[in-house]
Amino acid sequence: MENTMTLTLKVWRQNGPAETGRFETYEVNEISPDMSFLEMFDVLNENLINDGEEPVEIASDCREGICGTCGCMINGQAHGPEKATATCQLHMRKFSDGDTIIVEPWQAASFPVIKDLVVDRSPLDRIIEAGGYITVPTGSAPDANLIPVPKDAADTAFDAAACIGCGACVAACPNSAAQLFTSAKVQHLNLLPQGQPERWSRTEDMVETMEEYFGSCTNHGECHEACPKEIPLDFIAYTNRDYIKSKRKNRKLLGQSS
Repeated sequence: MENTMTLTLKVWRQNGPAETGRFETYEVNEISPDMSFLEMFDVLNENLINDGEEPVEIASDCREGICGTCGCMINGQAHGPEKATATCQLHMRKFSDGDTIIVEPWQAASFPVIKDLVVDRSPLDRIIEAGGYITVPTGSAPDANLIPVPKDAADTAFDAAACIGCGACVAACPNSAAQLFTSAKVQHLNLLPQGQPERWSRTEDMVETMEEYFGSCTNHGECHEACPKEIPLDFIAYTNRDYIKSKRKNRKLLGQSS
């Protein structure tokens, strides 16, 4: 017979951004080590519903480590104790029978709590809207597969594109900075030929939109450690370089058009 666990959960409950939050303590029994963290929460919520209580709000969608909506702090770590793993891919075998697990939402002023463990991460969307796209002119554009892309550039762009936008980097950073997220979204387009027409406007617009919502990077490196996709810190350096260049190039382009 499979060994099961009994766990004590201290879960943050909060009705909304203007409400005062608090920790509530729950016990869950017969938790299989093969369950995911979200499946364990399903058990908790079923118990709460059966007892006539309101279930804990926790966001999830794909449950495959792709969408990034499941992010929360688990025992003080973004996404929990297993490195390079989203909350939905974290399995209960990483915990022991009798453990107390503390579960909180992302703690960042830029991510106000919607309810319980669900936060508003729309500031990340504002950064994407500012420049996370490429221009595709109408007419006889060449097939994308016909555009030669150096392998190093393609591989590095794929590394940047692995970012799932979960916000763990912001939650882990003592400054609530979003440089790792922003640089990944900037560089996965800047590194490719298709991304060159907007390269300088993209960089300037996305970085300056980021600065409206988030703190500044001071090279703690916690963002990389918390990232479930292990986005390299190098992208921050690449984006800082491109941002400096963009200020000169965009002024020059503005002068030509006036």
